[in-house]
Amino acid sequence: MTTLGKAPPASKLRLAILLLAAGEGSRLGSIPKALLKKDGESLLKHFCQTALALSPVQFIIVNGFHAEAIEAEMAGLKRDIKLPYHLVSNAHPELGQSSSVRIGLEVLGKNYDVLLIALCDQPAIGQKEIVDLLNQYEKRNASQEIVLPMVGEQRGNPVLFSKKVIEDILAVPAMVCRPFMDAYPELVHIFATDNEAYILDVDTEEDIQKLGLQRD
Repeated sequence: MTTLGKAPPASKLRLAILLLAAGEGSRLGSIPKALLKKDGESLLKHFCQTALALSPVQFIIVNGFHAEAIEAEMAGLKRDIKLPYHLVSNAHPELGQSSSVRIGLEVLGKNYDVLLIALCDQPAIGQKEIVDLLNQYEKRNASQEIVLPMVGEQRGNPVLFSKKVIEDILAVPAMVCRPFMDAYPELVHIFATDNEAYILDVDTEEDIQKLGLQRD
């Protein structure tokens, strides 16, 4: 594991984070969306700063189409952000996001209570949004294992999963989170919110302009 440090914990829960950064960004001309700039710094750096404030016990980043660029950015961030992380590559990112999720789950260690699965292209997600998810987890019914933000009728991200449910997912070959959630809706605690940060992501040039982002 490479070290980027340490900050005071934001929750008593042992938080693991899985960040998905393997996509091609094909609708943007094949660019790494994690390296789009917000206020002069990459979305990846912004997310790492957020993660640092939460003191995760594990931080896994799955790259793919733009592995070299993501690796170079993380190497540069080590100077400024002291955060332990594990960078793993999806050798077949063309198989889609679900393949990256499965790869990330399979490299998880055992020392965590909850897992946050996040996307690299959500510029409005910060510490508040993740802490709100953790608070929802602590308020959930005992039978619920997943916290899913919903803005109106739209599913949001990141999503929070208990260690137990991740172990159940891993017990089924090729299973990943979305179909598991669909199969067991009774395990899902819906976090109804009007915070659009959970549904804002970058897919098109119009999104870049709307969200005030910049290319290199």
